[in-house]
Amino acid sequence: MFKLDNALLEDLGLGELPVADKNKMLAHIYETLEMRVGMRLAEQMSNQQLDEFEAFIDKNDEPGALKWLETNFPDYKQVVADQLEKLKAEIKQAAPQILAASQEQ
Repeated sequence: MFKLDNALLEDLGLGELPVADKNKMLAHIYETLEMRVGMRLAEQMSNQQLDEFEAFIDKNDEPGALKWLETNFPDYKQVVADQLEKLKAEIKQAAPQILAASQEQ
């Protein structure tokens, strides 16, 4: 699939961030990606499907949620890839400002 790691930050132009800021940025990328993918998939789900999927989330059952997605939305990995590419483009564009803000601290 993909890795959220230092190599990704390098690719995005954020390799010079301090370690603490890198960790914050990776967490932010993960959370934003998770939210955007969830929103895209939710738009395609019926109310029953939303309830079923939310039951896995409420139980913190990530393996169950992934299996459910693979069964009910076999293209979900493409949704993830598409959203990641959009997010990466946004971050690349903002990289100079992110680096500048980091250096001001």
